[in-house]
Amino acid sequence: FSKIEPTTTSTSTTTSTTKTKSTTTTEIPKWTMTGNMSIARRHHTATILINGFVLVTAGYNGFTHLKSAEFYNPSTDTWTTTANLSIARSYHTASILADGSVLVAGGYNGTYLNSAELYNPTSDTWTMTGSMNATREYHTVSPLEDGSVLLAGAFTNSIINQNSAELYIPSIGTWRSTGDMRYHRSGQTVSTLLSGFVLVAGGSNKIDLDSAELYSPFTSTWTPTGRMTVERYDHTASTLRNGYVLVSGGYNSKILNSAELYNPTSDTWITTGSMNAVRQYHTASTLANGKVLVTGGMGSSTALNSAELY
Repeated sequence: FSKIEPTTTSTSTTTSTTKTKSTTTTEIPKWTMTGNMSIARRHHTATILINGFVLVTAGYNGFTHLKSAEFYNPSTDTWTTTANLSIARSYHTASILADGSVLVAGGYNGTYLNSAELYNPTSDTWTMTGSMNATREYHTVSPLEDGSVLLAGAFTNSIINQNSAELYIPSIGTWRSTGDMRYHRSGQTVSTLLSGFVLVAGGSNKIDLDSAELYSPFTSTWTPTGRMTVERYDHTASTLRNGYVLVSGGYNSKILNSAELYNPTSDTWITTGSMNAVRQYHTASTLANGKVLVTGGMGSSTALNSAELY
């Protein structure tokens, strides 16, 4: 997988009897390769656990839908297999809850799924929880400040993409509907901003989308926001320490390695350093050290087990 290194800035000053010249050079952030997963997979998920490890779950390896899971240890750059999910699935979502457990929901394994299950990192076990109100794959999910989890959009058949959204309530293990998005979309990303608002970006609805919108958990409503620099779906999005959102990879007539940043203050997008590999259906996780870990996905012709850091 890959990670991105933070930007560095250097300044030099030259002084003579007649003039002073100051030059500032900003280095574009770079991606570096790191340890490979135990198995190639795409359409999987990656979740940062409370202990700083990254839990990767399920997915598809080009031949079968997976129920396997594994941990990444950022201190050693190594992977360790862990307990299997209850149900094989790909195109699902995963999010960490306030108690440290991980909620996995929906996806596809030959059948569109509305089932959900919880991973307990302490006991290394999976248990089923309440099912969603609708079957969903290619949806997105984001934990909210009140402890609930927002799930939005989906692909449910060859014709219809959903704009519906629902909330998972951990205290009772059930789902309830909330406000619909402005656009029907699947394959989009969702990111919780430092303000508590939720950014949804890109996706597809018969055409590739560059549109983005913000969800207010305070009013349960959606409003349009600045558009990305390129249309993309099946990409990733990660909220950085500085509040920006890093979007990487995806697809828009070809598999992409490009990346861009959303500035929530100015409501604008700017390009940043490209990944080492083109990736679609990959995952991205913001680590405790501020770097972003990207894992797996679909490359030019096959599923990847490589990873890199931003």
